[in-house]
Amino acid sequence: MNQIETFEAMLARGQDSEMLRYTLGNAYFTQQQYGKAIEHLRKAVDIKPDYSAAWRVLGRALAGDGQLQAARDAFDEGEKVAEANGDKQTAKEINVFRKRVIKALDA
Repeated sequence: MNQIETFEAMLARGQDSEMLRYTLGNAYFTQQQYGKAIEHLRKAVDIKPDYSAAWRVLGRALAGDGQLQAARDAFDEGEKVAEANGDKQTAKEINVFRKRVIKALDA
């Protein structure tokens, strides 16, 4: 059983949490399965709206899926959350990805 199968099995058993959704979404993102990544990462931020790392990967997954405006919105929210949490490194990373999305939107 691979990592995704393991996490999907946990979810099927009712072990839902923001961490499980983030981990599953990140695993799908790594495999460039953006639709599935987006689904799980959106659920992670629904469960825990101040989860800055989940916002970062959600924005990247949306960008990878070609949903540039939604990616920008996710990065905007994620940057606010990261700054409010004092998570300076995540805020910096989000800002870098956000700038790339803005550049692509302007092109």
